[in-house]
Amino acid sequence: MKPFVADVHTHSLASGHAFGTIRELAASAAQRGLKLLGVTEHGPGIPGTVEPIYFRNLADAPRSLYGVEMLYGSEVNILADGALSLDERHLSCLDYGIAGIHGPCYEDAGVVKNTDNVIRCMEHSKVKLISHPDNDYYPLDYPALVAAAKEYNVALEVNNSSLRKPGMRLNCLENYRKLAPMCMEQGVWLIVNSDAHDPEAVGEFSLARRLLAELDITDALILNTDLEKLKAFLLN
Repeated sequence: MKPFVADVHTHSLASGHAFGTIRELAASAAQRGLKLLGVTEHGPGIPGTVEPIYFRNLADAPRSLYGVEMLYGSEVNILADGALSLDERHLSCLDYGIAGIHGPCYEDAGVVKNTDNVIRCMEHSKVKLISHPDNDYYPLDYPALVAAAKEYNVALEVNNSSLRKPGMRLNCLENYRKLAPMCMEQGVWLIVNSDAHDPEAVGEFSLARRLLAELDITDALILNTDLEKLKAFLLN
């Protein structure tokens, strides 16, 4: 498998439960040889995260740090009605959006409704990734999810943090073993991210890499092994 050149799901201390500044995240990315870093603070609904005005000021955020290209998005919460927790005005300020289910602002609605809610969020043009679709506390219909990701050209994430802390996301390893081969069969993009909440975790993909190698997933479907392919996907 080719080296990973980017990590586009990370959090700074601005998210309220992480432990490094943007510059510390970027310095760690540079040390790991990454070419691009995406900082994606949590959207409204997560205790302690930024106010929406934060995203309106991203135009002033640095675009290069320590030789690493910087992008800025948000990990926006999927809500019970399939809406996103960040409004249109603030979504428009992002380079890209990640949509994900998080316990503080979501109650399990069963596999059919959970899946419908995720798919509804895929319809928004700013949503490029679905974060950690791996958690049986909020089960998903994987064939339906993969078909929708194909339709809306949205990537599904393999989250190294889930694999590092499997008790946090129920059956995550088993679910990736189901999901990733479906993506390969259907030609659906995968992206590997650290979901780092501390600078030392930036660019840490070892568990995800091992799993994808075990499943014989091809480089051609993994977005962040090719910088130009990744940027074209996120920014168009």
